[in-house]
Amino acid sequence: MYNTALVYRSFGEPQTVLQAETTVLAPLPAGDVRVKMHLAPVNASDLIPVTGAYSHRITLPAVAGYEGVGVVIQTHDANADLLGKRVLPLRGQGTWQQYVDCPAELAVPVPDDIDDTLAARAYINPLAAQMMLEHYPVHGQHVLVTAAGADCAGYLAQWARRQGAKSVTGIYRSAIHACRLSACGVIPLADTDSAAIKKAASKASVIYDATGGALAEMLLQSMPKTGQFISYGLLSGQPFSIQRRLPAVHWFHVRNYLDAMTADGWQQAFCTLWERLRATPVSEVTLIDFQQWRQAITLYQTPGRIAKPLLSF
Repeated sequence: MYNTALVYRSFGEPQTVLQAETTVLAPLPAGDVRVKMHLAPVNASDLIPVTGAYSHRITLPAVAGYEGVGVVIQTHDANADLLGKRVLPLRGQGTWQQYVDCPAELAVPVPDDIDDTLAARAYINPLAAQMMLEHYPVHGQHVLVTAAGADCAGYLAQWARRQGAKSVTGIYRSAIHACRLSACGVIPLADTDSAAIKKAASKASVIYDATGGALAEMLLQSMPKTGQFISYGLLSGQPFSIQRRLPAVHWFHVRNYLDAMTADGWQQAFCTLWERLRATPVSEVTLIDFQQWRQAITLYQTPGRIAKPLLSF
């Protein structure tokens, strides 16, 4: 059996360094299941590592992609109950390939009522949002999120409201997101309206920031010293400096919590996530054939994009 994967052997621009490579599948490792992929999304977290931003923890060559959904086609006897089941094959091999081998205890079964387009993107952004709200709760607080048009910020904003936040403000880059934010009960602010941003930050108890750069510095200078600033991304490509001791700044990365999480804890986290996702409006999707992966990346990088590109295998 042959497998085609999107592999990078050096770091750089994804469109340049990613290459489709076809090889013979190796024997299934002990304790793993083999998953035939159905769908895999394109996220910033899939593309940024390819550029070399995290080169210190990536061994080349590597297969791109961190999440997706598929069906188990091969197991060992101990995990035969998973055969034929839809799962998320996570925390093993890269998911931008036709077949993924994954530790059986980490393969997340997908409930029957969750369709593939939602299941495929149930890890990177939803789990990050859920964990941030658990570690930095917002009940009774005024909350501000940046990159509000992005999926993770969307989950943060909606779930913060359900957690009992007094208000949630979302800073967006493209005006196309303003109406959707308002419909979700989020106060929309354009990232060009510095005066309004400073005013919103001045009453924000909790800020979840995915942009970094000058915007992060403006928010830190404006928010109360008693507030909490959670940085979970640098979509601007620029770091930010901290000019004063307070407010408290926290750096959040999902991977920092995974090593301490048991397999049972991992599965339970998704039981909670499925319940939340069932009740959460999510972004539209565009399915793109795996062979047209360059088109999928181009769509992801298009300013004002409202649909999430999903690679279809």
